[in-house]
Amino acid sequence: MKIGIVCYPTFGGSGVLATELGIALSDKGYEVHFITYEQPVRLNQSFHPNIYFHEVKVPTYPLFDFPPYETALASAMVNVIVNQNLDILHLHYAIPHASAAYFARQILKKTGRDIPFITTLHGTDITLVGKDPTYEPVVTFSINESDAITAVSENLKAETFHSFKIEKEIHVIPNFVDIKRFFQADKDHFKQMLAPEGERILVHVSNFRSVKRVQDVIKVFDKVKQVVPAKLLMIGDGPDRQMAEDLARTLGLYNDVRFLGKQEQISEILSIADLFILPSETESFGLSALEGMACSVPLISTNAGGLPEINVDGETGFMSNVGDIESMSRNAIYILSDEDRLQNFKKAAINQARKFEKQHVIPRYERLYCEVIAAYKAGKAVAG
Repeated sequence: MKIGIVCYPTFGGSGVLATELGIALSDKGYEVHFITYEQPVRLNQSFHPNIYFHEVKVPTYPLFDFPPYETALASAMVNVIVNQNLDILHLHYAIPHASAAYFARQILKKTGRDIPFITTLHGTDITLVGKDPTYEPVVTFSINESDAITAVSENLKAETFHSFKIEKEIHVIPNFVDIKRFFQADKDHFKQMLAPEGERILVHVSNFRSVKRVQDVIKVFDKVKQVVPAKLLMIGDGPDRQMAEDLARTLGLYNDVRFLGKQEQISEILSIADLFILPSETESFGLSALEGMACSVPLISTNAGGLPEINVDGETGFMSNVGDIESMSRNAIYILSDEDRLQNFKKAAINQARKFEKQHVIPRYERLYCEVIAAYKAGKAVAG
């Protein structure tokens, strides 16, 4: 099977999941073609002989204040589908990938060549951006034109049906983690450098957008540090990073907080962490948190979106209402203040992560691909 994957090539959850899916499929012998404007971040970590990358080139002209990426993407899809003889196209993040795929389909139909496409919904394409009246009609139409729709959590599925007039079934296939890559490795020498006095290490990973509430991470850390000696690692970058850094300085915490920026070898950092803080306003799934749990890191999170589907309150960590700094701080202190208790939470975290191992999830995508391709061919035969 030849599979085309369209995604954002960034550190965000949708791009990471799409890339990890492509890698897993290539390992099983499928031919995978990524179509995007840059090589996805996690493809840089090793060579995969069954994976091909097709760069979407967007010409710039003085006429365009905003170069028409969607048009360039549709053209790239057409070229790759025709020249590589793809069997199916898998789109990650509805905007603008689903609408570009519909555009490409119309072009292909004129040539007598067409393939089915699947759209996977990841979160803000539905909960935030997609709801904007500027995009909603196109988002609704292009999702409904997909041959199959998947969502990464039950919560996102419900949110999609609530916010859009979706006429088809949505299959819930959760995000997954590769336990062979994300595990608690022996990195004590790193930990000794960052926490020479045996301080607990807290970690946060995100794109530092407002929905992630990164200032809440600093506020929680401030309260934790008053009781438990601790350090904080902030991984990622984005528009709210400066505000988080300013708050850390204002609270006198800056020497105990390290802003590490974007990191590719994130599993090595997670291996030395004692607690993951994720105070998001909304979170369709929480892939970064799941990767932390796979490295035996308990989770302090909000109860927003799909987080209750991975974080078992009182076992793998705790959940609090959005913005409840006192509750999150209290729960963090409870976990960190007793070594035996911390180890129990760590064991529960890894056990929960194993339920989302890629070997349990990838076959669900494979079955869906086969079903969609078979239905498409049958429909085409009937139409013919």
